[in-house]
Amino acid sequence: MKITIITVSFNSAKTIKDTIESVRSQTYQDFEYLIVDGGSKDGTLNIIRQYESCFGQRLRWISEPDKGIYDAMNKGIRLASGEVVGILNSDDYFTSNSVLEQIAEAMSDPDIDAIYGDVHYVSNDQPPHCTRYYSSRIFRRNLMRFGFMPAHPSFYCRRTIYEKYGGFDTSFRIAADFENLLRLIFINRIRTRYIPLDFVTMRTGGASSSGMISHRQILKEHMAAYKQNHIYSNLLFEGIRYAYKIGEILVSKIFHDKK
Repeated sequence: MKITIITVSFNSAKTIKDTIESVRSQTYQDFEYLIVDGGSKDGTLNIIRQYESCFGQRLRWISEPDKGIYDAMNKGIRLASGEVVGILNSDDYFTSNSVLEQIAEAMSDPDIDAIYGDVHYVSNDQPPHCTRYYSSRIFRRNLMRFGFMPAHPSFYCRRTIYEKYGGFDTSFRIAADFENLLRLIFINRIRTRYIPLDFVTMRTGGASSSGMISHRQILKEHMAAYKQNHIYSNLLFEGIRYAYKIGEILVSKIFHDKK
C-alpha cells in the first residue's frame, strides 16, 4: 500500500530539514513524498535538492506561487498517487520512525476510510518540551457540532475519499481543515478509526496556534463552516471546546513539570 505524504512549505529553511529527515527515517518504505513549495527564497529549495538522491523516485517537488496553504495542500492531493494521503507540515516532524508502518497496518482494513490519532506541541527551547498533548481519543462524530475535530496532522485518508467529496475549501483562511473534516466525517459519514499513537511533533506558532487573533478567526470560520454545510451550532457549543482545550493544556503542563 503506497502512502503519499504531502509537505507544504514556504521559506521553511529553519525547520524543513527535520521534517524531511523524519520521513526519510520511516521504517515503512512504500511511500511517495510530495513537497509543494510556494516559491521560497530563503534556502528551502537548496535543502530539498540535497535530499533528492536520498529518496530517489519517491520524492517529487514543485515550487511556484500559490493562494495559500490550503491551495498548496489541494495541489498535493491532485498530484498524489498513493492509496492513502496525509499532510506533514514543514515545521512539524513524525514523532517516531514507525508512524507510517502503523498507518499502513491500520489502513489495510478495507472497511476503514481514514484514521487519526494524537499529536503534541513543543516549544522552541533546547531541548524542546511539550506544551500541549492533543489527543483525539475522545473524538466522536457528533462532537463536531462543538468544534471538536481529530488532530488534522494525524489524519490519513484514502485518496478516493478526496476525489469523491473534495479537498480543502480555499475560501477559509485558517480553518479549511475543520470544514473539510466536517464535510467528510459529519456530513458524508466516512468510516474512521482512532489509533492510539502520537503521530506528529508540532512546533508552536503555526497559523492555528498563534494567539487570540487566530482564535477569533477560527471561531468565525467554524460558524461559517456550519452554515455552509447546513449544520446547527452556536457560540455556546464552541465554548465547550475551549474549556476542554484549557484543561488539556493544564494537564500537559502538570505532566511535564513532574517529569
